Amino acid sequence: MGEVGNGVEEGMKAGNKKVLLKNYVSGYVEESDMEIVTNDTVYLKLPQGYSNALLLKNLYLSCDPYMRNLMSKLDEPGYIDAILPGSIIRGFGVSRVLDSGHSDFNAGDYVWGVTGWEEYSLITDTQSLFKIPIFTTDIPLSYYTGLLGMPGFTAYVGFYEVCSPKKGEYVFISAASGAVGQLVGQFAKLMGCYVVGTAGSDEKVELLKSKFGFDDAFNYKKEEDLGVALKRCFPEGIDIYFENVGGAMLDAVLSNMRNNGRISVCGMISQYNLEKPEGIYNLMNLITKQIMMKGFLVMDYVHLYPKFLEMVIKYIKGGEITYLEDKAEGIENAPAALVGLFRGRNVGKQLVVVAHD
Repeated sequence: MGEVGNGVEEGMKAGNKKVLLKNYVSGYVEESDMEIVTNDTVYLKLPQGYSNALLLKNLYLSCDPYMRNLMSKLDEPGYIDAILPGSIIRGFGVSRVLDSGHSDFNAGDYVWGVTGWEEYSLITDTQSLFKIPIFTTDIPLSYYTGLLGMPGFTAYVGFYEVCSPKKGEYVFISAASGAVGQLVGQFAKLMGCYVVGTAGSDEKVELLKSKFGFDDAFNYKKEEDLGVALKRCFPEGIDIYFENVGGAMLDAVLSNMRNNGRISVCGMISQYNLEKPEGIYNLMNLITKQIMMKGFLVMDYVHLYPKFLEMVIKYIKGGEITYLEDKAEGIENAPAALVGLFRGRNVGKQLVVVAHD
């Protein structure tokens, strides 16, 4: 962002620490695949000629599984542009507007949406930014990296819009203690469903049952046979599966679905770091059990965000939603936080605190 200084007053400067992608990633992402740059300087005012742009001070950055796919060299374009080696890593975050050339935003506004992994960002495409309503200022701003941001909205769309749940149905959620899974489980309980989740540690399993109100949960790493574990938890089968992991778990679920079941495919984190994805063998169940299995891109449903926000804020203020964050302090710790997401180190929504205001 060093070029932002053209045509603004001298003296209005700040250092701008940022995180770059060093090389395309193959296999598991490592901290060495990223680089912290500390020698950049920015001017704290929009440069001339940047009408409709925003200058942001980034406060919180979100670590999300989809980011891993953007770090690989793709054979064909994906639904989000890949991150090129030498460029700033980007993802969802919460920011304060320092200067605005856009009529919809004013200096002092808080926004959430796609930003750079840096302390200050110049945003020229504001379509992926959303103004944080004033009436939610009594709710932590960091919640817009998760509960009130993309992960929370993903949980809402994937559960309500894709699965059309009904009271009393049997719901299974993989990666259930993560940013999306913990919310899907609570939405399902609020509907009167029977809810089971899986996670990768005994600590997380206990959280699902004691903090998030799941009816049952199990540690998939301790199960010799995932199909047996699912049959134990769902002797009558599964109506709704919220898919976050893929691989062997998906295969086991397909054999344990009920007739006319629904599978909402949100992600497949177990596959993102593999050179060769695992095959799925039980797809015939889609036919014989008349199962609907659907993937979705949450931003295709952005018109429903106000409806989602109204519902969830009501739940928050009524004490009906519990939300857990895992915060890393300082942008210099962002690479470790992202790596930890794929190693199962986080408990709750993983985010990075860049600045408190």
